[in-house]
Amino acid sequence: MGRVIEVLGAATRLGLTSFGGPIAHLGYFREEYVVRRRWVDEDTYADLVALCQFLPGPASSQVGIALGILRAGLLGGLAAWIGFTLPSAVALVAFAYGVTAFAVTDAPWLHGLKVVAVAVVAQAVWGMARTLCPDRPRVTIAFLATLAVLAWPTAVGQVGVIVIAGIVGWALFRGDGGRQGPRPRVPFGRGLALGALATYVGLLLVLPLVRSFTDAHAVAVLDSFYRVGSLVFGGGHVVLPLLQAEVVPPGWVTTEHFVAGYGAAQAVPGPLFTFAAFLGAVMRGAPNGAAGAALGLGAIFLPSFLLVVGALPFWNTLRSHAAFQAALRGINAAVVGLLLAALYHPVWTSAIDGPSDFGLALAAFGALVFWKLPPWLVVVLSALAATALAAMPGG
Repeated sequence: MGRVIEVLGAATRLGLTSFGGPIAHLGYFREEYVVRRRWVDEDTYADLVALCQFLPGPASSQVGIALGILRAGLLGGLAAWIGFTLPSAVALVAFAYGVTAFAVTDAPWLHGLKVVAVAVVAQAVWGMARTLCPDRPRVTIAFLATLAVLAWPTAVGQVGVIVIAGIVGWALFRGDGGRQGPRPRVPFGRGLALGALATYVGLLLVLPLVRSFTDAHAVAVLDSFYRVGSLVFGGGHVVLPLLQAEVVPPGWVTTEHFVAGYGAAQAVPGPLFTFAAFLGAVMRGAPNGAAGAALGLGAIFLPSFLLVVGALPFWNTLRSHAAFQAALRGINAAVVGLLLAALYHPVWTSAIDGPSDFGLALAAFGALVFWKLPPWLVVVLSALAATALAAMPGG
């Protein structure tokens, strides 16, 4: 139980301070779990990132769940999800109760959070590249992956790049020696994993049938949100049009409320999938309010938990084979390339508007990399600095 509480504390701190979207979250996770706490090594972390890129759902949340499971079992995975998700969910539910009271999309401090995300992602790219791209072939794979993702900026493009990098890695690195790092133990076997995968598929098939035989609004919400969480690849902003199609046309949520909630979701830390809590809270029909938020949030994240539990034992077994390790070397180099592409777009392009933004991002990068300040403090200082810059003449 001590490790579960430890996971909950670490994840809650990340849930309160991890601004900037899923790619920035991976940078925060790496700093907290790999560099600071040393729960896993760099290779294992990169392997988990690669795994979650293949799975539908929010990749950063799935990485956090997987790390919690490896640290403290299934309860650790649940604690990691609760800690990382609850702060933003609570903030969005509070906003739902006063949805017309304020607007935050143009606040200077929010712009500062976008700027600090540049530094966080740059730190992640720098740190992971030093470990995962130590030679010319892997540097080349990373650069080519960057170019490919920028030219083909879709979830399908990302998965395609990872698959090709795995094939190239298998061809190039088969003669290399195996990794010498520790192998994390998955605290359950394939039986539970198969049960989780069966539950994932079963709910996907059964919920629409149950919905067709009942008029219960709760069943319709469960089916809609579970299906969105099950079938969306790429996570993050990709989920928004799918949610809009589920809740606005049937009249569950007005277009005005949907847009207002989307703006608020940009202002809170943690995963963008917590937007489901806002939608559940403002939804017409019962349940709504806190109960609707809990239903929407649980339904959209349940597939992620089931998929991670279902994949981990098989993934850990595969990565012990020499041929698969060779493929992973190529995949991990490609993951660095994906992060580098994301550093440019959308992180850089949405945050850096001029010299002052570049200077603030550079200062935040120096604070993280060279002065070793904790990420939460850099986030706070960057928000304050952006607010101060906006208040200056000409700001």
